[in-house]
Amino acid sequence: MTLPEPDIEYLARRSVPHEIAADGAMTCLVLQGWALPQGLSQTSADLLVRLQPGYPDLAPDMWWFSPELFLEDGRRIQATEVMENHLGRTWQRWSRHLEPGQWRSGIDSLESYVTLIDRELERCVMEPVS
Repeated sequence: MTLPEPDIEYLARRSVPHEIAADGAMTCLVLQGWALPQGLSQTSADLLVRLQPGYPDLAPDMWWFSPELFLEDGRRIQATEVMENHLGRTWQRWSRHLEPGQWRSGIDSLESYVTLIDRELERCVMEPVS
């Protein structure tokens, strides 16, 4: 269970503490202590990305945080209500899906996916929807 070379290089370049584990057919990548933007209930959290067989040709779908995140005023963020168990832990599912054609096989990677996650976190803080 390994990641594609561009993903390994990205994690090394960013010095991101991480764990890779199998969960059924999925490859799970836990990015430990992921920095979060101001305006959320935590300053950092573990970020789980589940990669389906066929990645990186097939896009990741959704992501998960532990501990659970809220806006700093306690309001829930839209489409984060579901809690799931993966890797022996409870994770808050962020139900976000890419548009058709948004993932470019051979171009996109873990780096572009976590950039998308960071942008969505910023959007949630700037435009809170409950």
